[in-house]
Amino acid sequence: MQRLYDFLRRHPTGVDSFWAVLLLGLSLITIAEGSTGAGHASGLVKAVVAVALCAVIALRRRWPEKMLLLATAVGLAQLVFDTGQNLADFALLVIIYTVASGNTRWASRYALIGGLIAPTLANLRWSDPDQTMTTSVVGTVFITVPFVLAWVLGDSMRTRRAYWAQLEERATRLEKEREQQSRMAVVAERARIARELHDVVAHNVSVMVVQADGAAYVLDASPDQAKQALETISGTGRQALAEMRRLLGVLRTEEGGEGGEYVPQPDVEQIGDLVEQVRGAGLPVDFQVEGAPRPLPSGVELTAYRIVQEALTNTRKHGGPGAGASVRLTFFDDGLGLLVEDDGRGAQQELYEAGGADGMGHGLIGMRERVGMVGGTLDAGPRPGGGFRISVLLPIKPGGR
Repeated sequence: MQRLYDFLRRHPTGVDSFWAVLLLGLSLITIAEGSTGAGHASGLVKAVVAVALCAVIALRRRWPEKMLLLATAVGLAQLVFDTGQNLADFALLVIIYTVASGNTRWASRYALIGGLIAPTLANLRWSDPDQTMTTSVVGTVFITVPFVLAWVLGDSMRTRRAYWAQLEERATRLEKEREQQSRMAVVAERARIARELHDVVAHNVSVMVVQADGAAYVLDASPDQAKQALETISGTGRQALAEMRRLLGVLRTEEGGEGGEYVPQPDVEQIGDLVEQVRGAGLPVDFQVEGAPRPLPSGVELTAYRIVQEALTNTRKHGGPGAGASVRLTFFDDGLGLLVEDDGRGAQQELYEAGGADGMGHGLIGMRERVGMVGGTLDAGPRPGGGFRISVLLPIKPGGR
């Protein structure tokens, strides 16, 4: 049955032609029997009228407007040649429904007007002299009702089709928007992972390089200091590997398996450990916390940690010999303030003017992106008298998530 239904849907003109032939056969039978009602036209004229009306049914979906005009011409010919009413007049109801269900508005209005006028003209042309006026009017109204219903049914079908078409278009649009949002989310996630990797590599590798250089320098003169430096390198390497596993684990897809265990995101409480690690690498850092510490949104805490990490890494790499730094955290009622300063005499100002503080032009850009993601503000630039200064304000509510 489904195949038959699909076949009928693919061949609408064939289906209409079948019904047209069936109606034509019935009409010719009634004409041959002389039971077509009033009218004095010859049987040949009545047969031609029936053929034309059945052609309207057969071709209604291919040329609906043209078939409407043909039906109008045939109806007028019936009045002129006095053929009387015929079983093939059912085609008028069919064509009215067809054009009302289409998108050609003038044809729909034309069909409605024709459907209202046709019964009255037929009643006047082939009136029964034995009928009273009241009976004639009631009969005309009764005949008009099917024409009106055909138009209403067709117009309802048009409205329904338009509604479903609108729903399909909306579903298609939403699907495209969802795909676009998914692609944007993937791009944003990749950018986030790139920033995280940059921070991990830039900080931990630079610590390892400094410690390795120091160990090589004092290896012969002070083996204990060289051993301590190697232990720092080992701990820093393990920390870097743990963070990289956490980040790269986001990109890993294992079918049927569970993800590995990754270390949690760094937060504000770990800034103290970060400072101690930097101090152990040979950079003097003054660390202060002002205000009452409180839980912050994870996005704000991660941003604060990464800003301090990037700033201290830049100081160690570009501050020059003998440089020192200071880190101050200030807890406000509606946010967190960061102030990282150094008194270095190195290449910080040139790098700032070039657009980045990591030698590649992406340090400060990455900081601004991080701060912007949580709705904060960042001010970075050279200090009066030398050195570099980074001031950040991270709000708790507007941007923190």
